[in-house]
Amino acid sequence: MSKQKQLALRKTVAPFEGSSIKDSIKQLINTIPPFFLSWYAAYLSLAVSYWLTLICAVITAGFVIRVFIIFHDCCHQSFLKSKKWNKVLGTISGIITLFPYEKWKREHSIHHATSSNLNKRGTGDIWILTVDEYIASSFWQRLVYRMYRNPIVMFGIGPFYLFLISNRLNRKGARGKERMNTYFINLSVLVIYGLLAWTIGWQDFLLVQAPIVFIAGSLGIWLFYVQHQFEDSYFEDEEQWDYLKAAIDGSSYYKLPKVLQWITGNIGFHHVHHLSPKVPNYNLEKVHEASPPLQDATTITISSSLRALRFRLWDGENKTFVSFKEIKSRISEAKAEMRQNNTASHIQENK
Repeated sequence: MSKQKQLALRKTVAPFEGSSIKDSIKQLINTIPPFFLSWYAAYLSLAVSYWLTLICAVITAGFVIRVFIIFHDCCHQSFLKSKKWNKVLGTISGIITLFPYEKWKREHSIHHATSSNLNKRGTGDIWILTVDEYIASSFWQRLVYRMYRNPIVMFGIGPFYLFLISNRLNRKGARGKERMNTYFINLSVLVIYGLLAWTIGWQDFLLVQAPIVFIAGSLGIWLFYVQHQFEDSYFEDEEQWDYLKAAIDGSSYYKLPKVLQWITGNIGFHHVHHLSPKVPNYNLEKVHEASPPLQDATTITISSSLRALRFRLWDGENKTFVSFKEIKSRISEAKAEMRQNNTASHIQENK
């Protein structure tokens, strides 16, 4: 994309950057109270049928995702104009969603600054190996990677690991502000969960909260996974990496039904979000509609996104994701070449 087109694109995006107090308050009203009401409905439904509780849990999990989007915008300082109030609201929404505000804000900022950069993987993203890296890995490294990329592990065990372990611990070298924020959120969650368990009984509390956490976590991981891992995504080494291409070509437009688009806070317009994190979630669709170049981003639907389940490795040679099955022959060839090299070395040593 030429410099002129880049400037035109940024000029189109600029009016939508920055929060609107009216729209932000409106989103808080249509998100936070419904979350508490649906949670309470899930609890009351225990006296009727657990199937009804699970239905209510699905609805509540949807609102958890919507609360997370508010949390996410606070981390980008785009939900409210005040940095202080973004932190306050981000911490409160972090308690609801079980995310540490300061820690996640830092990791997610790194994700935005390094997304699709093959030389800067490992912070705030999902583990991706290239085909060459996988072939060069040991048996145990491959095994661990295959387990990590298994859908049952990623979307089944992943939510509980994320909420109960990863989000509860500070990173090594975290500064005092970040550590204290994590401790405060952990303590708040412990007190609130303890009071609820004491008030309604720990069994009923778990019957309601466990499926909500699991469903919200699984769907959240899926959204993050699928919007960067699609067939013709963009990944480059540091020398060729470009921020604009990473935003538009390395992030998809996940075209969801209007109800799901609302529940997920327009995060399906992920290419717009990566282009400018300053755009609050309620303006993402407006930017997409106002800019024809952004409408050319890769569009995926619920049905087409399911293909991402077989994507395991990035094939840098063909610029696409591939499955483990698709590279079996290359692994066999690599093993055969390694055996030949070892044999040749052995013969040379004997001489």
